[in-house]
Amino acid sequence: MTTQPPIVDIRNLTVSLPIGGDRRSAVEEVSLSVSKGEIVCVVGESGSGKSVTAQAIMGLLPKTFARPSGAIMFDGEDILHTSTQRLRALRGRDIGMIFQEPMTALNPVHTVGAQIDEVLRTHLSLPSDERFDRVVNAMEEVGLPDPSRLYHTFPHQLSGGQRQRVLIAAALILEPRLLIADEPTTALDVTTQAQILRQIRDLQRSRGMGILFITHDIGVVAEIADRVVVMKSGRVVESGPVHRILTRPEADYTRMLIAAVPTLHAARPEEPTQGPLALEVNGIAKTYSVRSTFGAAREVVALKPTSLTLHRGETIGVIGESGSGKSTLARCITQLIEPTAGAARLVGEAGGKPFRRRIQVVFQDPYRSLNPRRTVGQSIIEGPMNFGASKADAWAKARELMSLVGLEPKALNRYPHQFSGGQRQRISIARALAMEPEILVADEAVSALDVSVQAQVLKLIDDVQKRFNLAILFITHDLRVAAQICDRILVMHRGQLVEEGSVRAVFASPSHDYTRRLLDSIPGRQVAAAA
Repeated sequence: MTTQPPIVDIRNLTVSLPIGGDRRSAVEEVSLSVSKGEIVCVVGESGSGKSVTAQAIMGLLPKTFARPSGAIMFDGEDILHTSTQRLRALRGRDIGMIFQEPMTALNPVHTVGAQIDEVLRTHLSLPSDERFDRVVNAMEEVGLPDPSRLYHTFPHQLSGGQRQRVLIAAALILEPRLLIADEPTTALDVTTQAQILRQIRDLQRSRGMGILFITHDIGVVAEIADRVVVMKSGRVVESGPVHRILTRPEADYTRMLIAAVPTLHAARPEEPTQGPLALEVNGIAKTYSVRSTFGAAREVVALKPTSLTLHRGETIGVIGESGSGKSTLARCITQLIEPTAGAARLVGEAGGKPFRRRIQVVFQDPYRSLNPRRTVGQSIIEGPMNFGASKADAWAKARELMSLVGLEPKALNRYPHQFSGGQRQRISIARALAMEPEILVADEAVSALDVSVQAQVLKLIDDVQKRFNLAILFITHDLRVAAQICDRILVMHRGQLVEEGSVRAVFASPSHDYTRRLLDSIPGRQVAAAA
């Protein structure tokens, strides 16, 4: 453990919620510290108070919150009770922050270079050419390719990993003494996540920064932390050195979080009993024609010819990084986009059911896929009523499905924003099941959920598959999740199917270098591989 004095020392921090909240305080009597050269991970589920604690340090709490009590000592100064002007001077210069979702944190109408440069313009008086050089150097330091060119690109023109690197460059360009990283790798592929974690750790070591790293991923904790603070419902339930927390946790809640981490052991039998053929995909492929502003059109191959079969009662996992072609494959199969070549055929007796009723999709972000202006009940009944169901029958089915997915039927009259992320995903599953499909496509359906909520949703998917004998195509970048839910695995890389087989066979003895690289990149693999 470090013997350095703390850079930030939080003492009995309490932040009250507005009247009508689900509890009295967002955080209550929270105390923790971060020293120079130390990485402290704050771990807990959504609603545990992790992000509120970080926002309190940065002075970014919502205006609807009451003024916090306690103290946040930064180099001996209580910044909780300092002026807005002083906080503005500290932010960026002395305290940097990396946010979870770069597309939300970055301004879509400004180039990424200009947005990093804004940090310099706010805090330093430097000529433009010197600022440009410093921005390019910062982008190069975080591993962005050809930074002089990328300076002039917009956020939507970069991959998720590159956008996250832009945020890191902006947070570190003034070499702050404290870096706050709020779930910076949650939605990233395992290889990109490993690169980002490695870069954060290397930069921290070279600069001697203190880092407060907020996450719900125990694998990330094992990979990067010196100390761990476990939070639940706004309170600290346990803290200590990372090895002790992971191997000898004292709190029941900590033990539950660790137990909920998916393992790499295949949960399903080697040779499952297959039902009748449900889906046959023959040589499906997708090529886009991309026209630049000043150049001629060029072709981008998103998916090379791919074939597969899927049976009732079977789950096939499609894994790979962003850009691997897995979501393109799913969208071609579900006819959300038209393939350039090949076709997907639904097999079996349709019974007069049109294509859209036979195959349904559960998307990654239920908050975006559910209409915020409609109650969840209205969203669930919309599909059946469009295909001829009476209003009474559709509502009866909606109430039945809400119970099936573990939610109260009386909640049908509530709106999406009134539910947690895990609850919204359950509602999305209920909406898909309302169409009585034969095939369910889950596109990164659990990637943004806490590990305990993730485990609950995976069990729900498993249960509804058995109940309705569904065929499931499960798109994911998380190999640990694939091990829990899938019978077979398809590994995609740069639009091509490079390996396939049973979960046990592929994970035990991968034949392709890319598959081995994916397995080696899992953060905290010692946790993921534990029995």
